[in-house]
Amino acid sequence: MKDAASTADAGVLTEWLVKVGRDRDRQCFAALFQHYAPRLKTYLRKLGCDDALAEDVVQEAMLAVWRKAESFDPSKAAASTWIFTVARNLRVDRLRRETRIEFDPDDPLLVQDEPAGADDQLARRQSDDQLRQALHDLPGDQATVVEMSFYQECPHTEIADRLGIPLGTVKSRLRLAMSRLRSALGDDVR
Repeated sequence: MKDAASTADAGVLTEWLVKVGRDRDRQCFAALFQHYAPRLKTYLRKLGCDDALAEDVVQEAMLAVWRKAESFDPSKAAASTWIFTVARNLRVDRLRRETRIEFDPDDPLLVQDEPAGADDQLARRQSDDQLRQALHDLPGDQATVVEMSFYQECPHTEIADRLGIPLGTVKSRLRLAMSRLRSALGDDVR
């Protein structure tokens, strides 16, 4: 059977793979290994694997063929297609594992900000209180539109629908409210 592996046709290879799956036939597996291992290695080298990686993937692929041969369905694919697909998928899995991004603990995005000092916390609290008071002082219709837009994150069209007012009115109320808030907070930015 070993000599036949080098000259086997697709029907014989399929038959050997079926026997491996059905009967755990070691001779058929050895013949499949002899036939496909060098071809898989060449295929993997063409896909960019170095010799060591190609050899590892071939070993994994043939082990997977042994373990999963019973799932091979000759009506869906040829033995060669099935075996090469197993090898290709293992190569892709290997590449995914190797290209995972390692986290850099010194990455500025991962470093926590230093806690604010007492004076910064006091200023922030005062600013927050001032904003709350300014929002409280807005006329009810403007306060409602601001709350829906900024706190509930509703789009302007949804606010108009929910309040039963024209879209232009929603935008006018927001503009007036923002102007009043700027004035109350002492912000001259327009």
